[in-house]
Amino acid sequence: MILSNVEIHKALDEGRLVIEPEPKPRYKEVGVKYCPYDTHTIDLKLGDEITIPKEGAYAYDFMASGKVADLIAQNSEKCTLTPSQPYRLETGNFILAQTLETIKLPIDKGPPYLAARIEGKSSRARCGLLVHFTAPTVHPEWEGQLTLEIINLGKTPFLLHSGMAIAQLIVEQVHGELKSNQSQFQGQATPEGTT
Repeated sequence: MILSNVEIHKALDEGRLVIEPEPKPRYKEVGVKYCPYDTHTIDLKLGDEITIPKEGAYAYDFMASGKVADLIAQNSEKCTLTPSQPYRLETGNFILAQTLETIKLPIDKGPPYLAARIEGKSSRARCGLLVHFTAPTVHPEWEGQLTLEIINLGKTPFLLHSGMAIAQLIVEQVHGELKSNQSQFQGQATPEGTT
């Protein structure tokens, strides 16, 4: 079951969903131009750290020992966005970024447990920007920022600004009991997934 905006607000108030900083305002009222809550989604913003994979002779080998996050970190450059300096994502280029917000789906509150999905925004996709195009699941017990895989498939560059609305979160209720099984990226501190 997908939560409505009213149910999302209840989950936030009960601590079954934690978003820090919490997107505001909760409702679009007179004089308010933008509300991050749609009928069943929450807009998330782009954080200020980007990881840019380097070209090179290396290859990703998922059968090799070691962590994927470490391999990505060893073969990438970092870029920090500032309010006056967006990142220019050229056509055909791929980067990793993170949400500004930290998401928590604690399980210590008991059932019903919550999970979520992160999806791109159609307004970005219509310009050729794919945001988080695979592995959208945010598991119960998750705590951390969400990594975004971003590629520009459009015909023109795209300027990525820190704090811009970049993705949307869909919150769902999980049916039944569950056992703890944390993700390999739990508590990640970087876009590539290192802690």
